[in-house]
Amino acid sequence: MKFTLSWLKEHLETTASVHEICEALTDLGLEVEGVENPAEKLERFTLAKVKSAEQHPDADRLRVCMVQTDEGERQIVCGAPNAREGITVVLAKPGDYVPGIDVTLSVGKIRGVESHGMMASERELELSDEHDGIIELPSGEVGQKFTDWLAENAPEKVDPVIEIAITPNRPDALGVHGIARDLAARGLGTLKPLSVDPVPASFPCPVSVTIDADTLDQAPVFYGRLIKGVRNGPSPVWLQQRLKAIGLRPISFLVDVTNWFTYDLNRPLHVFDADKITGSTLRLYRAKGGETLTGLDEKDYTFPEGATVIADAEGPESIAGVMGGLRTGCSDETVNVFVEAAYFDPIRTAYTGRAMKINSDARYRFERGIDPAFTPDGMEHAVRMIVDHAGGAASEVVTAGAVPDVSRAYKLDTDRCSSLVGMDIPAATQSATLEALGFRLEGDMAHVPSWRPDVQGEADLVEEVARIASLTRLQGTPMPRPRPGVPAPVLTPMQKRVQMARRTTAALGYNECVTYSFIDRKAATLFGGGDDATMLENPISSEMSHMRPALLPGLLQAAARNQARGMPDMALFEVGDAFFGGEPGEQNTVVTGLLVGRTAPKDVHGASRPVDIYDAKADAEAVLAAMGAPAKVQILRGAEAWWHPGRHGKICLGPKKVLGVFGELHPKVLRALDVKGPAVGFTLWPEEIPLPRRADPSRGALHVPDLQAVERDFAFVVDADVEALTLVNAAAGADKALIDSVRVFDEFVGGSLGEGKKSLAITVRIQPSDKTLTEKDIEAVGGRIVEKVEKATGGQLRG
Repeated sequence: MKFTLSWLKEHLETTASVHEICEALTDLGLEVEGVENPAEKLERFTLAKVKSAEQHPDADRLRVCMVQTDEGERQIVCGAPNAREGITVVLAKPGDYVPGIDVTLSVGKIRGVESHGMMASERELELSDEHDGIIELPSGEVGQKFTDWLAENAPEKVDPVIEIAITPNRPDALGVHGIARDLAARGLGTLKPLSVDPVPASFPCPVSVTIDADTLDQAPVFYGRLIKGVRNGPSPVWLQQRLKAIGLRPISFLVDVTNWFTYDLNRPLHVFDADKITGSTLRLYRAKGGETLTGLDEKDYTFPEGATVIADAEGPESIAGVMGGLRTGCSDETVNVFVEAAYFDPIRTAYTGRAMKINSDARYRFERGIDPAFTPDGMEHAVRMIVDHAGGAASEVVTAGAVPDVSRAYKLDTDRCSSLVGMDIPAATQSATLEALGFRLEGDMAHVPSWRPDVQGEADLVEEVARIASLTRLQGTPMPRPRPGVPAPVLTPMQKRVQMARRTTAALGYNECVTYSFIDRKAATLFGGGDDATMLENPISSEMSHMRPALLPGLLQAAARNQARGMPDMALFEVGDAFFGGEPGEQNTVVTGLLVGRTAPKDVHGASRPVDIYDAKADAEAVLAAMGAPAKVQILRGAEAWWHPGRHGKICLGPKKVLGVFGELHPKVLRALDVKGPAVGFTLWPEEIPLPRRADPSRGALHVPDLQAVERDFAFVVDADVEALTLVNAAAGADKALIDSVRVFDEFVGGSLGEGKKSLAITVRIQPSDKTLTEKDIEAVGGRIVEKVEKATGGQLRG
């Protein structure tokens, strides 16, 4: 939205500077995007007077002028044909930048004669394209600033142009009058009232208007007047200058009037050449789809079904709320004009504009919502302007439909300003602010003006008061503590766990991902989902049809996209919710990590290797430890089908208490999601970790055993299909009080053991706590270990 300062002052009586106005507009929510101030580039130029002009001794077309300046007489060589004694000129001194020729002046010699500056032409100052001679001013004092002279004698040449951004909820600010209203409410001046003297009717309107019954919801009201005997042609200079300043091209007076009121009062209008209307009736109806029209931009358009059409007996002649038709458009030969002012539904207008791919000033305003109550007044303003400037006699007003009733009122609770916004504004000031914005107050009820469709409740009244008062007045104050002393923790234990899991996983070298909670049915089915309970009713695409049963599908899809772009090795993780049903609460928080490719780039030391299950296990255990999981856990088999059946493990506190799963992804899952392996990962459930028995945030005392630990090695011959984990768990359970750890350190297959046998060697660390163990005690523990392992595995101690 662009406007000039002088245009604004036609609606606002103010002495505020451009800078003050721009600051206030941005503070009011009408952000200033730019200011074009022609006076800034002319600020250094002053007025001077030519005292004498003599012929140059060495050039026929040059004159040596003695010029009276504010710094005394200066000699200037000039080649303009109108340089002569006695004229007042615009002086550019050495050191001044001349924008039209992109030069900074300096003292120079022209054909051997020194020149101290130049006398400027209009093109050199970018005031126009005139360059046949230097500027001659009819008045002015030596030393006076040229910008001051222009402000007094030709203000349009130094009129600043302000451009503001309009948010969709403020259609009232799409007119200069609406902007002036906000500034007046802020206190930057006084709003000038709008008034119009309607043109008396001279004859009945020969053009009638009808609106089909099924179209009244999208075109509720239509006003029109016919003016006979107008003289169309170029617009007055002031109107052309205003339109050019905001980037519009003047066309003809009748067309320029509609553009003027679109920007001046936010009232889109349309003018028809009445002699080109076929028949005597304009009809507004819903398009059936397929009707065609050549628009004012000389392009052909096809109406979509449901669009609002304005038609005469010959067919469509206007796209309601969007663009007029070329067939009935006004030209320089127009002598009888029909002026239209109507109100069109914002949503229908937006649908029509999008379907027909037309962007126009009318559509931009109608789809945001103009003032419906101003429809008849807007037409009267336009008719008065046309008759005053182009002559003619106006008909009676023809009307179809009725102005929509948008009246509404909300209670003004002046105490809510403090609770909602945090600003203490006196009740009288709040009432005065709303009245300045056009609200009508009756007791504690505020009636919303028809031009403010965005005000829809009591809170909006408070917002308006705070906006005008300036939100920059807000003072930051700390929230009161509910109790003295150290405040209670803000995060819940679960939030702390999730936070710690995120930090730890990132510290391990993983990159965090945030994937969609919706995935396609195929991927969901691979991970135990894809049923109707988790299917979306209205998915935004076929690839987002189901709620995710796990986080691994999103991470694997991300890995596939990266591999397709030349990134084979990656470590990704995500913390989020996985869903096992469609009802509230049928979800759980999950921490999932994924390793794909190799551990590091290839190097000369051979340190790079493919990722394996033990990488995932180590990372899963590190994250669990950070979340406070017990150190002693069991590793069991039997995880879901998307894990490799022989290369995974469940981290458990018992058969039914699963804290997480780690392992290699099943090859069929990788093929289905187009991921090139190897790929390993882990999934952890923070909610399954038991809460500590003590809620005290402090750590307990560090317990360091004061008795020496003892290690004993055992080797067992077992069947080749016996898992090492079974043997380790059996040995660890032989004496839970004394056995601190069990680990495998050797495996031997074949040789003298025979077919189908293998030897597993383990180290058992025995840690006494109350007394030093004797050899007898150690042998007793060893015996229990052998007994437990032989019973669990069917093997025997290797001799």
